[in-house]
Amino acid sequence: MGMTAGGFIWYELLTSDVEAATRFYGDVVGWKMTGRGSVPGYLQFAAADSEIGGMMAMPREAGFAGPVWLGYIHVPDVDACAAAMQRDGGTVCMPPTDLAGVGRMAMMRDPQGAATYIMHPSMEGISRSFAAETGHCQWNELVTSDPVAATDFYTRHVGWRRGEVMSMGPIGDYQFLLAGEQRLGAVMKRSQQGALPLWRFYFGVDDIDRGARAIASGGGRLLGELQQVPGGTYAAVAMDPQGAEFGIAGPRKA
Repeated sequence: MGMTAGGFIWYELLTSDVEAATRFYGDVVGWKMTGRGSVPGYLQFAAADSEIGGMMAMPREAGFAGPVWLGYIHVPDVDACAAAMQRDGGTVCMPPTDLAGVGRMAMMRDPQGAATYIMHPSMEGISRSFAAETGHCQWNELVTSDPVAATDFYTRHVGWRRGEVMSMGPIGDYQFLLAGEQRLGAVMKRSQQGALPLWRFYFGVDDIDRGARAIASGGGRLLGELQQVPGGTYAAVAMDPQGAEFGIAGPRKA
C-alpha cells in the first residue's frame, strides 16, 4: 500500500522463544531470516521479495500476558498522534522514540486494550509488508470487546474510514476498514469468553492445507476450521507453540 498514512508497514512478533518461532514460521509461512537489525536481539524476516517484519524476545516490561503479534501503522506525526490517543482513552506503552535510520515510533494500547505501534518511517523498503502475496500480511483484523468504540477510535486517530458491514449473525457485525481507497482489514467482536482484545494478522501461504499441517506438526494449533473468504481463498486462525495468535490465508490446492 506504499507509504500512505494509515497503512500497516511492518509486523513484529514478541515471543518467549525466538529460535523456536523462527523455525515454526519458516515452515508455515516460508520466511527467511535476514540477520540481525539495528536493535540487539532483533531478527528480521523476509518473504521472497522483501522484508516484512521482525521478532524479538518479549521484554519483561512490555506488560503482555504472553507472546503477541503487533503491527506498525504509518502516521504523519507520531508525537501528536500518541498524545491524541492518550487524551481519548488510549495508553502509552512506549513513548515516542527515534530509532536511527528507521524512524520514530510509539507503542500504544487502544481504550479496549489492543496494542499497536504508530510509526513515521525514515527508511525505504518497509512499505510492502501488507500485500496480497505469499509471505506478506494479507489481512489485519481487530478482535475487541467493543467494535463500535474501537472503530471510532482508529478512524479519529489514524485516518481510516468505515467500509461496508457484513453481518456475522450472533457474533455481530464485521466492520471493514479502509485506508484511502484500499480495504486493509476489519473489526469484529472478540468471541472467546475472557480473551483479551488484540490485532490478528493473516499471513499469506502458498497452500492453506499445507500451512495448516505445518502448524500442527510444528506444535501450534488451529483455533477453528478453515474458512473460505471472498475471492475464493481460505483462511484459518491459529496459535503458535509459544501462544501468539495469528492467521494464515491462501489457496486450497488439494
